[in-house]
Amino acid sequence: MSLSTQPETSTEDAEYQQRYQTIVENLASIREKMKAVAGGEKARLVAVSKKKPASDVLIAYKAGHRHFGENYVQELVEKSKELPSDIKWHFIGSLQSNKCKTLARIPNLWVIETIDSIKKADALNKSCESRDSPLKVFIQVNTSKEESRDIRKNGVEIEKCVPLAEHIIDNCNNLELRGLMTIGAADWEPSHGPNPYFRILVTCRDEVKKHVKQKNGMEIDLKLSMGMSDDLQEALEAGSTEIRIGTAIFGARPSK
Repeated sequence: MSLSTQPETSTEDAEYQQRYQTIVENLASIREKMKAVAGGEKARLVAVSKKKPASDVLIAYKAGHRHFGENYVQELVEKSKELPSDIKWHFIGSLQSNKCKTLARIPNLWVIETIDSIKKADALNKSCESRDSPLKVFIQVNTSKEESRDIRKNGVEIEKCVPLAEHIIDNCNNLELRGLMTIGAADWEPSHGPNPYFRILVTCRDEVKKHVKQKNGMEIDLKLSMGMSDDLQEALEAGSTEIRIGTAIFGARPSK
């Protein structure tokens, strides 16, 4: 569906029409920015809809978008029930072992991007026993080496990335390792030079590929989920294959 196509709706509400136009134009703008970077058109755009109403997601859906990211389990559960079943949901929030069963029951959960320990991988693997096919997962890497309850600073230690990847492939039959994810530090300024956290994730990916093979003996193909609204171009230039964009599409989120 063309981004310029208006959705079929009986409402003439001016506020809705303005909201529709804003989201559609923002999506088009982000896609143009991605295309302007070499190889950027091949990267996946994940529209991060946390704390935004289901109506916003539906607008982007009607504009042809399918990949959406959510940070909170209950919010994802509610939206997945209300919105079209062919949406591909990405869980990008902090993963807790006691929430694995709840997440695994979402039929159109496409990937969990925040595996950061063997314990959580095992819990999720057990929870996914009843799914029709293995659940895609990314390993979140703490490239900034910061400790905090902030999701930005979560992730497995760089040195433990390869062992975690090996464990998932060798012991978690209900999971499919598809890539690595990082958020990096919030205070990095592009004026300081190339983002070191992106470079670190690329190095981690290369190390995993060097040490790990799929069960069929083939080299593993790993994606890189890195880059958000403020560093989209830099992330793509560093080799990101997935960009997580929220604010630049849906606007500022309400404060907690």
